[in-house]
Amino acid sequence: MANTRSAKKMVRKIAQRTEVNMARRSRMRSFIRKVEEAIVSGDKKVAADALKAAQPEIMRASQKGILHKNTSARKMSRLSARIKAMA
Repeated sequence: MANTRSAKKMVRKIAQRTEVNMARRSRMRSFIRKVEEAIVSGDKKVAADALKAAQPEIMRASQKGILHKNTSARKMSRLSARIKAMA
């Protein structure tokens, strides 16, 4: 348990950051899930629109340190490849 004032403050800060990061991660995953559901449904236009909406969220997650830069690039690449293969 933290016993100095600064350590107690860091515990509070970490809890706050964790809450924000969890919300951001959840939001990003929701956007990705919408893309995957559109791919499964077979509607290429809806899937492309969903990916267009998801890309900024994925990039924002990597900028905020929730995802690694290469992880976000890989996710977008794989989703766009799946949409491209729908033809």
